[in-house]
Amino acid sequence: MKILTGLILLLFCSSVFGQKNNIVAKNAEIKKAGTGYAFTEGPAVAKDGKVYFTDQPNDRIYVWDEKKGVSLWSDDTGRSNGMYFNNNGQLLACADLHNQIVLFDKDKKMRVVYENYDGKHLNGPNDLWITPNGGIYFTDPYYHRNYWQEGHKEVQDARGVYYLSTEGKITRVIDDYKQPNGLIGTPDGKTLYVADINDRKIWKYDIQPDGTLANKTFFAPNGSDGMTIDNRGNVYLTMGKVWVYSPSGELIREIEVPESPSNVCFGGKKRNTLFITARTSVYTLKMNVKGVEK
Repeated sequence: MKILTGLILLLFCSSVFGQKNNIVAKNAEIKKAGTGYAFTEGPAVAKDGKVYFTDQPNDRIYVWDEKKGVSLWSDDTGRSNGMYFNNNGQLLACADLHNQIVLFDKDKKMRVVYENYDGKHLNGPNDLWITPNGGIYFTDPYYHRNYWQEGHKEVQDARGVYYLSTEGKITRVIDDYKQPNGLIGTPDGKTLYVADINDRKIWKYDIQPDGTLANKTFFAPNGSDGMTIDNRGNVYLTMGKVWVYSPSGELIREIEVPESPSNVCFGGKKRNTLFITARTSVYTLKMNVKGVEK
């Protein structure tokens, strides 16, 4: 009886682990979708499943279509980095040429959504996530850019994370990181994950009604450049490879990429293609899970 009970328990545990670990489609392989860029970043999926991504050193935004491949979308982006689509289908970006959050209109023209904090320029917005109600969280680390004007320097007293409400009110919600970078929230707007890339830690927060954060909780022992989340609540990190953690913080998958990944999102009409920006190239991988981005 003990042997039978042990066997049943083993089979049950194997089944549960298998369900967690089967996020990649059977026999799926990493495929190169485009190459020849200086440094790819900021993948953001539109409502039609197309993925927009940046080549920041070359000041360009490209778009990937699962049937047509990659094409140039804009060569005037304000040095856009992290990007995300809002509820109106408009593309927003962290444009650090002038340390701004910008929006691209239907004619691809940039409009400034936010700049400066406490009367001083931001350090250089890096990544952003837009809540279900339209509020914007963005990270503001400091990476010195050679295209900044001579004399440009870090002036903020913290490398922080900010929340911009739909009414235009700005609040610094995190000020105790070494270097904030990637972030992603849950589709219900209740939880925010933020990477402190230089401290090699991911933290988890409860989002409050006013946009402030509460209950800071350690989530994973990895830093991350960019992040995304799937329909099972698994969180994807990019640090040397793609690391996938369950909602409880358990490492369930490591995905090797030919180049070190910088960011990730889900794209395609069915949202079941993992789209990875990685240095000079972009890659795709078919999945059994789907993305929850807009």
